[in-house]
Amino acid sequence: MRIDAVDLEIQREPFARPFGFKGSAFHEKWNMAVRLRDPAGNEAVGVGGLAVLWSDEDVFSAHTETGGNLLQGAMLENALQLARGQDFAEPPAMLDALFSAVHGDGKRATQNPALRPTFALNALVAVDNAAWLLHAKQQRIDSFDQLLPAAYRPVLSARQERLGLVPTVSYTMPLEEVRSLLEHGAFVLKIKLGQAGDEEEMLAKDKEWLARIHDVARTFETPLTDLGSILYYLDANGRYARKDTLLRLLDHAERRGMADRILIIEEPFSEVLRLDVHEVPARLAADESLHTVADLQTRVDQGYTAVALKPAGKTLSVALRMALAAAEADVPASVADNACVPLLVEWNKNVAARLPAFPGVKCGIMESNGPETYATWPQMLAALPFAGAPWVQADEGVFALGEEYYRCSGGLFLDPAPDSKLFR
Repeated sequence: MRIDAVDLEIQREPFARPFGFKGSAFHEKWNMAVRLRDPAGNEAVGVGGLAVLWSDEDVFSAHTETGGNLLQGAMLENALQLARGQDFAEPPAMLDALFSAVHGDGKRATQNPALRPTFALNALVAVDNAAWLLHAKQQRIDSFDQLLPAAYRPVLSARQERLGLVPTVSYTMPLEEVRSLLEHGAFVLKIKLGQAGDEEEMLAKDKEWLARIHDVARTFETPLTDLGSILYYLDANGRYARKDTLLRLLDHAERRGMADRILIIEEPFSEVLRLDVHEVPARLAADESLHTVADLQTRVDQGYTAVALKPAGKTLSVALRMALAAAEADVPASVADNACVPLLVEWNKNVAARLPAFPGVKCGIMESNGPETYATWPQMLAALPFAGAPWVQADEGVFALGEEYYRCSGGLFLDPAPDSKLFR
């Protein structure tokens, strides 16, 4: 796969309200569109959304929101210049060839020698996405199943007929909107924890926030969970500094009668904390701390029993490797969002639909928070090349995925308008 020419465009999408997590918030999404061309004239356009706060909160806090996006976007530009004129065997090989140099560029640009590898992976999503599509054109591939290398097909062989939509409940979301999500069929809520303040202030706020949500959700029932009740997917994004703090939160949940509703606690501790969590009475999932397969094994050894895959946050190439490693370690995986635009939701969906049902629920699940995050979500959906397809929007909390969905891979191999129209 030789890269003969590269192009880059940026599209900025404002949020309906500040998206609050990690004790802070951001206000818009920078979506990077990459076009790759090979010597034969084959072209492919890939998309990736920048997520500075999620991928490295130190960079986010050290710069303006725009400045952080510019720094991460510059890393993508550097990657494109490195890729131009080079040959790669396949997309994962391209990612491996680019990563170290891009990560090093980022350390220098941000003046942060401890820059998290996830920051570099997030910058590379658009070029990785474009490389997979260019590879598909070169190999005359027109389905996601064919696109998957043989090694990954056994672990992504499920065919979920229903995929549960897991909306994100940021701590800036009004409770009336939480109730509306439940009334429209949501049966798992991804609840952001780790609010602003020191450890004690954060814990007090998180306890109150979780209790307020439980007061709304506890009266709802659902046939899609083993418990028959709404389940909670807690995400602290590495904000907790002590294991005791998390145990105190779980004691609070037990006293309030909601401990059995906690499906997952994602990334409670910073990756620099090497804590053994076998004693924590909940399923802990690793997310931002996973950059390599070795990281996943480290987390499993520490007692983590679930993995969050981020095709749109850390590249499809890394997500496939993590899915295989999770299966080999016998820990369940699910797909998590990154305030994704609709096209990236479909890439996530193609992975999530092929994973086994997550323990505790009766179908596959996938976090997706576009409707709550973007004021113009309906217009964004209408601009898709496959707008109006039955799998695009969830109905009563689930995406219905029939034979047509799998036959056309959710429309991934169509021209990715409107992103392709950005290029002159």
